[in-house]
Amino acid sequence: MRFEGKTAVITAAGAGIGRATSDILVKEGATVVAVEIDPGRIDKMTTELAGEAGTVDGRSIDAMDEGQVRALIADVEAKYGSIDLLVNGVGGSTIVEDPSMTIDEMSFDDWQKLIDFNLSATFLFCNTVIPGMKKAGSGKIVSLASIAGRGLSLNSSSAYAAAKGGIIALTRKLSIELGPFGINVNAIAPSLTLTERLMPHWEKRSAESQAAEIEKVPLRRVATARDQAGVIAFLLSSDADFVTGLTIDVTGGLS
Repeated sequence: MRFEGKTAVITAAGAGIGRATSDILVKEGATVVAVEIDPGRIDKMTTELAGEAGTVDGRSIDAMDEGQVRALIADVEAKYGSIDLLVNGVGGSTIVEDPSMTIDEMSFDDWQKLIDFNLSATFLFCNTVIPGMKKAGSGKIVSLASIAGRGLSLNSSSAYAAAKGGIIALTRKLSIELGPFGINVNAIAPSLTLTERLMPHWEKRSAESQAAEIEKVPLRRVATARDQAGVIAFLLSSDADFVTGLTIDVTGGLS
């Protein structure tokens, strides 16, 4: 029970990597404040995780709305006393019509959408949660970057790569700022992960294209959300108390 007595805020908690992470933490005793814009997803996970060691406190808000975020965190701190763990899961490439567009195909609006979607919620939640963590003298933050942020994805746009590179840089900078306050800040950089959001794009690819993608991976398979969530859970646990400023590539050996 690694997370017994811990309060975790997880954004984009209703599906994909956020949901898989929520599952692990609730089953290991955490109170998970599940931030998700879709109330139906919150209802589903609350029902499915009923009876586990921990609990789900579902909150349907827009994670990119400053007023809603600040009100949420104030309420959570009043209710639970402190926030021990934060997972920044909001982001992705499919907010635009063509996630693989080249820079000359991209409009300024596309650029702004991808940068904003992949950085702003992470900033807002860090900015709002960190004062309480400083006061407590402890806390763990994990954000979702991507191997695109390493420049290693041929199928991602330059805007998405820039945004996820920003997450990697932000993680390192915050680890330096917050280390003296006992706060660990890390990230993961997933390769292609077959979440609900990405599965339709995967299924549109030909069998040959799928096989070629799998062939690139030394472990010879594509990642699942649980693969990513397991590493996030490690970084949130006491096993990673002396790990900070790190972005772990969770890629099955792809480099």
